Amino acid sequence: MMNIEDLYKIYLQHPSVQTDTRRLQQGDLFFALKGSNFNANEFAAKAVDAGAVYAIIDDRRYNIKGKTILVDDVLAALQQLAKHHRQQLNIPFIGITGSNGKTTTKELIHAVLSSTFKTYTTEGNLNNHIGVPLTILKIKQDADIAVIEMGANHLKEIASYCEIALPTHGLITNCGKAHLEGFGSEEGVRKGKGELFDHLRAHQGAAFVMWDYIYLREMSNNISHRYTYGTADAKVVGNIVASSQFLAAQFSKGFEGTIQTNLVGDYNLPNLLAAVAVGKYFKVDEEKIKKSIENYTPTNSRSQLLQKNSNRIILDAYNANPSSMKAAIENFAKTDGNEKILALGAMAELGADSLKEHATIVKEIDKYQWKDVMLVGGDFMKTDHSYRKFSSAAEAGEWLQKFQPRNAFFLIKGSRSMQMERLLDYL
Repeated sequence: MMNIEDLYKIYLQHPSVQTDTRRLQQGDLFFALKGSNFNANEFAAKAVDAGAVYAIIDDRRYNIKGKTILVDDVLAALQQLAKHHRQQLNIPFIGITGSNGKTTTKELIHAVLSSTFKTYTTEGNLNNHIGVPLTILKIKQDADIAVIEMGANHLKEIASYCEIALPTHGLITNCGKAHLEGFGSEEGVRKGKGELFDHLRAHQGAAFVMWDYIYLREMSNNISHRYTYGTADAKVVGNIVASSQFLAAQFSKGFEGTIQTNLVGDYNLPNLLAAVAVGKYFKVDEEKIKKSIENYTPTNSRSQLLQKNSNRIILDAYNANPSSMKAAIENFAKTDGNEKILALGAMAELGADSLKEHATIVKEIDKYQWKDVMLVGGDFMKTDHSYRKFSSAAEAGEWLQKFQPRNAFFLIKGSRSMQMERLLDYL
């Protein structure tokens, strides 16, 4: 069995790690992970044939002389290798977690810091027990700062990522009603997300704190260094000056002037403020902060404003939970535009509260006037309401194709499993 120090020497010679044979490049190290429905040890030979310099395996039956490295557990080896690599990097590591806005905040912070520093960050949504180590192993010696997104749906998960990433700085966007099935309650969410602050507290780290949220003030108590942002009484203070289409914010403390974003929705204000605060903390020039944020355009179905034929669409279909769904509906209701159509997919991982939370969203919809409302799948099918019901995005799409709306304004949102972005194909 090879130890981590020897494996690290090999990694330094071949610093490109892959866990998917379909993405292998010549000279990669292939880590043969196991899942509930697969055993990548079986693909070791395929990986080698595809150009992997070594396949790291934990089942000696798939040994290929000179081409495989045997370890006790491939996932554990991947995580230990990432931690060992992290320990060689004497740079700030910023951990980001929260119920909503993690990825947008991470992308904005990355844009700001990249204007001045060589900054590495989580690609896309690789924020789990595999994604975190893979992100760390992509960081090269030229790095000045790293930004690591951490997702979680149960207790002790963030703590485990902190043990690998060893963050020196951290930010919790918010704690809302997300992954209640795993966390048990909103209090459980706060405890789980708060594991990032627990790590910073124990290691004399620094926290960026949204000062408007009393619970984040309390959760960050006794952390050595707190850098605050918010709409009042913080080191960086900004408030909305426009959000009828794209969010714009005027700053009154810690930063001068106005920033006009390409972000839809006033619920993005904390994400914007966080990016400015992190930029100021690391002494990025204010003009660079402003330019970086104003040049950022969201992708990947996160608060994107799209035009499809005669229809305008807010596509926010990457994920959904009760907190983000309520905020999106409220924002859409006050956004300028006529002929508004809601197309909402069910929310996942809510456990015993799921039916109640879907019913609450229906009550939220009831508060406003809409041209039409489409509720798709999951517990929206079991909730009592008078709106259009569809079992899937495909079924909803077929109705749209038949209905053929013109000059309408859509909000499309739902949990990842609902694939609500598929509705675009029918418009």
